[in-house]
Amino acid sequence: MKNKVVLITGTNSGFGWLTANSVANLGHKVYATMRDINGKNADKSKALSKVENLTVLDVSLTDENSVQKAIETVLAKEGRIDVLVNNAGIAMTGVAESYTTADVQEMFDVNVIAPWRLIKLVLPIMRKQAEGLIVNVTSGFGTFSFPFSAVYGASKFGLEGLSEGLHFELRPMGIDVAILQPGAFPTEMSLKARSASDASINAEYGAIADYPGKMVNAIVQLFETIKPNPQEVADGVVNLINLPKGQRPLRTVVDPTTGEFVKAANDAVKVEYEKCLAAYGMAGLLD
Repeated sequence: MKNKVVLITGTNSGFGWLTANSVANLGHKVYATMRDINGKNADKSKALSKVENLTVLDVSLTDENSVQKAIETVLAKEGRIDVLVNNAGIAMTGVAESYTTADVQEMFDVNVIAPWRLIKLVLPIMRKQAEGLIVNVTSGFGTFSFPFSAVYGASKFGLEGLSEGLHFELRPMGIDVAILQPGAFPTEMSLKARSASDASINAEYGAIADYPGKMVNAIVQLFETIKPNPQEVADGVVNLINLPKGQRPLRTVVDPTTGEFVKAANDAVKVEYEKCLAAYGMAGLLD
């Protein structure tokens, strides 16, 4: 397998950090994005930059010019982009009413619009190459929207919907779009997920408002009992890169805790989804 040029977002910690290291260690040329590499992420940027085959880019994913500059930088150096991994994301918890409009805007800006911004910019490159892979990291909450994570779930549903349609649109062009659905893992993002901003609403919900805390405690107990390893998610990305063009599945679940529930739901929907495509005259996209 030839070495690929791989652009990965959200590499300052967690899945992104592990994925960047794993992919670079295989000999692929990795461009790893994170914000503020001369400020709060200076140490992480410096450490990651020491990895062979890896270049760190300072990118704000919600800034069109910043993203455009990053794409131009990669193209100027490599002349191509083979793989895009949309890994960056943010999480919040709380009763849905406690999210402000600004909270919802921020969630969708990072979790949906930012991945689309990158997809829009790499597609002309990949179409010209007649080859490419886009991996969108969503969540099991992109299949089930849990109480007290409704807005987060809505953003992941949004990225899932975008990815599913693109998977079939782009496959005839030689471009694979794949969804990676991690479950709960002990990463910096999951352990530091903040509460929605309007905490004054919580008092109106009485004991119901205690459930987000109960959910967090249950997840911590799962971590202590099952000890899920975030490297499994990085390995999932590597596996998708290694698979031949056209043979990558739409969805890959990486979840040692509740993944069987998510897989079962995905499999059931897949059957009916394909029937629906056929009914609307698009059976040819299933080949």
